[in-house]
Amino acid sequence: MARDLAIDLGTANTLVYARGEGVVLAEPSVIAINERTGEVLALGEEAWQMIGRTPTHVVAKRPLRRGAITDFDVTQRMVRLLMQRVGVSRFNRPKVLICVPSAITAVERRAVSDAARKSGAADVQLIGQPIAAAIGANLPISEPIGSMVVDIGGGTSESALLSLGGVVVLEAVRVGSFEIDAAIQAYVRREYGLSIGERTAEEIKCHIGSAAHTPNEVRAEVKGRELMSGLPKTVILTPAEIRKAIEEPVAAMVESVLTCLSQAPPELAQDLLAQGICLVGGGSLLRGLDTRLSEETGVPVVYVDTPMECVVKGAGKCIESFDAMRAMFMDGRR
Repeated sequence: MARDLAIDLGTANTLVYARGEGVVLAEPSVIAINERTGEVLALGEEAWQMIGRTPTHVVAKRPLRRGAITDFDVTQRMVRLLMQRVGVSRFNRPKVLICVPSAITAVERRAVSDAARKSGAADVQLIGQPIAAAIGANLPISEPIGSMVVDIGGGTSESALLSLGGVVVLEAVRVGSFEIDAAIQAYVRREYGLSIGERTAEEIKCHIGSAAHTPNEVRAEVKGRELMSGLPKTVILTPAEIRKAIEEPVAAMVESVLTCLSQAPPELAQDLLAQGICLVGGGSLLRGLDTRLSEETGVPVVYVDTPMECVVKGAGKCIESFDAMRAMFMDGRR
């Protein structure tokens, strides 16, 4: 018997929730392909380890960028393989609920639906990530109370104010944690003449990256290729340098939250002083981001227990009562 699935098809990571089982798969949204033969060599974590380390005929790529599909065929193959890993086959075609950024266009929505159908789904519905995140965070969105969720992913950042089961104000920008990684790469290249890869930039972000000053900060030793000589070189980076390097994408995220708050009706805005802003998504784990947002908005900021799984768990709650909640929460556009 086919199991209903909820999929958070993210730019950085893809998570799958199976009805009655919980989160059954969480892998980086990366696929490695042999371009000579078209063969898929690796998927998920294994493919992520290959980024920047492959021969010329092997490409490890992310087929989604900024929350949208950039390579439909590769995305379809990746989704099909991920669904096979959780037991989907030609004889076992589940209904699938897919979490998508609110910022994507109708064409991009159609591409997501088509990719899932061609991968083996019997029926595909879409749900906005802010609503799924709010459900996963157990916010009282069905009540006449203002609840705000800020979802920062790999390619998009979305701020949504919700009440009575719907979105009252939404502000979305196509800036996420990948833009932070790119800013670190650009800074190291510009200031030190050192070329570093995507994975190294991500490791720097995780180890010493921050949006505001944090206690017990340490320096990091970074290795890369010197542009002038082409030889390996090591430099030391400080957290203050990284804060300066990533200020532009972080400021864009903060500005989107401020814009969302500025459009909030007064009665709902005052609720946030008691409810606070709920921060979810993998990008929200940047050190000091909660402090930065709280200082600039004047509103308390809280984390959920599992920020990266919050969206897919919210969608999972929908499929646990699929028929009853479809009319209220799902976007039936295909």
